Amino acid sequence: MLLHLYDKFPVIFLTGPRQSGKTTLVKNIFPDVPYVSLEDPDFRFFAQSDPRGFLNNYPEGAVLDEAQRVPELFSYLQGIVDEKNGIKFILSGSQNFLLSQHIGQSLAGRAAVLKLLPFSMRELHDAGLLPDGFEQVAFKGFYPRIYDKNIEPGYFYPSYVHTYIERDVRQLSQVGNLATFNTFLKLCAGRAGQLLNLSSLAADCGIAVNTAKNWINILEAGYVVFRLYSHHKNFNKRLIKMPKLYFYDTGLLCYLLGIKSPVQVKVHFARGSIFENLVIADLMKGYLNRGEGPPLYFWRDHKGHEIDLIIETEKGLMPVEIKSGETPSGDYLAGLSYWNRLSGNLPENSYVVYAGNKSLATEQGNLMGWRDFALAKGIDTL
Repeated sequence: MLLHLYDKFPVIFLTGPRQSGKTTLVKNIFPDVPYVSLEDPDFRFFAQSDPRGFLNNYPEGAVLDEAQRVPELFSYLQGIVDEKNGIKFILSGSQNFLLSQHIGQSLAGRAAVLKLLPFSMRELHDAGLLPDGFEQVAFKGFYPRIYDKNIEPGYFYPSYVHTYIERDVRQLSQVGNLATFNTFLKLCAGRAGQLLNLSSLAADCGIAVNTAKNWINILEAGYVVFRLYSHHKNFNKRLIKMPKLYFYDTGLLCYLLGIKSPVQVKVHFARGSIFENLVIADLMKGYLNRGEGPPLYFWRDHKGHEIDLIIETEKGLMPVEIKSGETPSGDYLAGLSYWNRLSGNLPENSYVVYAGNKSLATEQGNLMGWRDFALAKGIDTL
């Protein structure tokens, strides 16, 4: 996808969380293109003080890493790509809010936007790194450095939170008390897979509701969390409007929940939420890796009936229930049957992803083991 869009746009905007492999990717795909990290204070000073002179050093284009550090460049880039046919720039960075803001102002229509998240389960499988149980992969998470350098999660995630999340937080917003922000982050972890009630979250953290809104936006901009919204079609039932909260990486989620081993995942009170988060985040990666906006929602009415995931596909709406039990059960299909009666959806277009390994089709819907789900090209394509 990156190479495909590189041929069609003068500017590629590659964003994603820190340590997701953006720099490694662009260096390997474009080994002959000059690479500049604007984290380097010397390059950053040059670019800030003389943007035109800085860019003149790259007459054929360049990779500009952490480009949001020098917003002065964007207006000059617009003029350069408009005047010189064939010049190419790749902009990468981990602060989606800042990069998107500058691109929307200066490079609209000239830049293709791609998002690089940590590994998917299929990528781990293809590399021979996918464990036998979901607890192991959920606990370890998906950041490339963990696998490349064989770093234990107990060492990686504390450093990640301290070095990257806190630094980005300081750049994006004036957070006066990082200890309170860390508390907020852990409270978010405790609400993973649940409806996001900002008033309750703010009260538990001892902050204003507007502060909680701002901090959630910061975590989204840094690809730490995402919100899943309810599907708008109500089928004559009143719906819950609040979004649900998820983490992009379950290893980080487990760390923030205080989980110290895969065994603990197996018996933890949040086991169901962790598994649900694992499945939904993996689907998000599939769409984003294809350069598509994820058409993912959930459904819940005012009586408590819920479908964990609704996927908009070319065939129509596809309901997916997510269960952390390892033994197939007819009860897993009850929610699907209720929703199918309301919507007119067919059972063969309905799925339950569960923590066991056996997949089978039933009259009420399809049961899919977690490994079969992980190895599918995408549940939406089945």
